[in-house]
Amino acid sequence: MEFLILLVGLLFGTVLVVGLGERIRLPYPILMLVFSALIAFLPFIPEVHIEPELILPLFLPPLLFAAAQRSSWSIFKLRWRSLVLLAVLLIVATTAVVAGVTWLLVPGIGLPAAIALGAIVAPPDPVAVEAIAGKVHMRRRLITVLQTEGLFNDAMAIVIFQAAVAAMVSGGEVGWEVAPRFLIGAAGAVVLGLAMAWLVGALNRFVPNLVARSATTLVAPYAVYLLAEEVHFSGVVAVVVTALELGRRARPQDSEERLTRTAFWDVVELLTTGVAFGLVGIEMRYILQDEGRNILTFVPGIAAVCTAVVVVRFAWMMGIYKLGGAEKRTRTPGSLKEVLVLTWCGMRGLATLALALALPSTLADGQPLVGRNFIITCASAVLLVTLVAPGLTLPALMRKLKLPNDAAQEEKAERHLARRAERAALEAMKRSPSATHLPLERRQALARRMSSLHTILESDFQDDPEKMLRIKRILTIMDDVQREALDSARKEMLAARNEPGADPELVDRVLRRLDLRTVTLDR
Repeated sequence: MEFLILLVGLLFGTVLVVGLGERIRLPYPILMLVFSALIAFLPFIPEVHIEPELILPLFLPPLLFAAAQRSSWSIFKLRWRSLVLLAVLLIVATTAVVAGVTWLLVPGIGLPAAIALGAIVAPPDPVAVEAIAGKVHMRRRLITVLQTEGLFNDAMAIVIFQAAVAAMVSGGEVGWEVAPRFLIGAAGAVVLGLAMAWLVGALNRFVPNLVARSATTLVAPYAVYLLAEEVHFSGVVAVVVTALELGRRARPQDSEERLTRTAFWDVVELLTTGVAFGLVGIEMRYILQDEGRNILTFVPGIAAVCTAVVVVRFAWMMGIYKLGGAEKRTRTPGSLKEVLVLTWCGMRGLATLALALALPSTLADGQPLVGRNFIITCASAVLLVTLVAPGLTLPALMRKLKLPNDAAQEEKAERHLARRAERAALEAMKRSPSATHLPLERRQALARRMSSLHTILESDFQDDPEKMLRIKRILTIMDDVQREALDSARKEMLAARNEPGADPELVDRVLRRLDLRTVTLDR
């Protein structure tokens, strides 16, 4: 019951903090973490623990799915270099450097434990990046790079962490078997994700209820994540692939379903993010209480690890910038300012804390795990250094750097997509067999109505039932033609969404307007 009360409190707190964050222009996940950490120290707050092994399965699938829905396969085709460099190689490099620093500076800690710490603090959290970086006026290209990195980097970190923990418990070593394990797990997860997307599509065709079909998209990420983990594949990759494939399979006629699902997922994402960051903040209290004054002895090692995490990311981004070449600057950091922003957005969060808490307390022979307290405390410190400070200062940093704003390019691209959709709709209207049954003046009126669907008929027909019946028949035909035209426009936008170089978010804006036009046709 205490946990249920705490959960309800966090849900209400999320709503309040969202309102506060919008008023003071600060990201609500950071405020939620800070406030929950402070409130947790109040004496009347019950001490409630959530099992560490439940944190990732509870929160990661829906949040990953929500973020991946805003991307597309075309983005990954275009950004595959960024995916390899940031979501795989940077994770390996960060893990190696942190492990080396820890092994050299922390007495008594073994190499597998040091590697486990490196894997824990290596991946920037996709939830944090999406919730914080997406709220400031950042160039779409930079946000896309961060999204691409955040969706897949947990997969590599989790594989390394699991190998390190297995070596710690058994007394073995972490070997090169991590690489084939990651590749096999990722490949199997891709197959599972594609299969789950097909299954969801089949269920949606069978279930007529819109709400039930939206609920299916909430069940799917949990199901595919748990299934993937059960067969030792990557749950992270499976969830992301499921979301991307469902986006690719979207149909033009599913306007009302898209609107319902978008509203549904906006609520799910907001509340889940708030509760997740709230639990992270509350967990800080227990870590400080458990360690007490021992934390002071950890300070040198913690400072070294925090420095290593930031420096490695900065050096990696700088290397990409220097070696990328002028022709690739549109895909990589294109200036020193962008290097600084991408470094500042390397925020750790939910995954870091969950992996740290998932460390076993004893070895196979029953002996306590040496360095466990340091690893958990260090992971928490890295989380605070890379999440709270950058999250609170990112808006000010963006204003200070005065990076070029691509709002004009965004608007231009959006106008181009809107014109493209309109051309497709008008062409479909001309080709429609139903349109031939309309008088010329009605076809012309329908063409004008495509840009303003709220035009109403003159009221002088209201007193003539015969004319009203005739008008209703004409309106029915006009709606049918208009739906065909809008279906064609949506089909064109869905095709554009999967084209190389297309920005899914801009396409989704135009698609949402088309969907709204369809469900608000005059009757």
